[in-house]
Amino acid sequence: MDDIKKFAPNFTNVLYKTEVDVIGGHHLSGLLLIKTLPDKSVRMVFSNEMGFKFFDFEFKSDGGFMVYYIIKQMDKRPVIITLQKDFELVMMRKRNSETAYMRKDDHYLYYVFPQEKGANYYVTNLQGTELIRMERSSDRKPVMQAIMNNIHNDIPDTIGISHKNFKFNIGLKLLKR
Repeated sequence: MDDIKKFAPNFTNVLYKTEVDVIGGHHLSGLLLIKTLPDKSVRMVFSNEMGFKFFDFEFKSDGGFMVYYIIKQMDKRPVIITLQKDFELVMMRKRNSETAYMRKDDHYLYYVFPQEKGANYYVTNLQGTELIRMERSSDRKPVMQAIMNNIHNDIPDTIGISHKNFKFNIGLKLLKR
């Protein structure tokens, strides 16, 4: 199951133009900075172009998660947990190889990583050479899907995250610095 590691993005110090659409027609846009720290933890800060911070998270190297800041409107446990799980899936964290298994159909290979509720899926072509999409599912159906496109030096140029049960979509486009 370590085959899937080759698709893990390497967010050493990257900046994405970010668009977020949420329930009720709300829209946020700004910049998302993702930086890997010396201890291998990952810091993620989302702010608007003027520097007003929406959130500041840390994904700790030991698997822990820390919220340093989040705006009042987003400071709800389900929102924080959703963002945490979304980005853990994209960063390919929380993969328990002991319970993982692989499935195959006529078109794809499915690397399945069972979670407390549901599973995380990494879907590749049959040869296992191209990551097609990532999914988080409940016990019955997909609840979130993510894609990464145009990967150069282990950094995706584009990342898309979409939820299936409610309107909450995140689009990231790499900014060249």
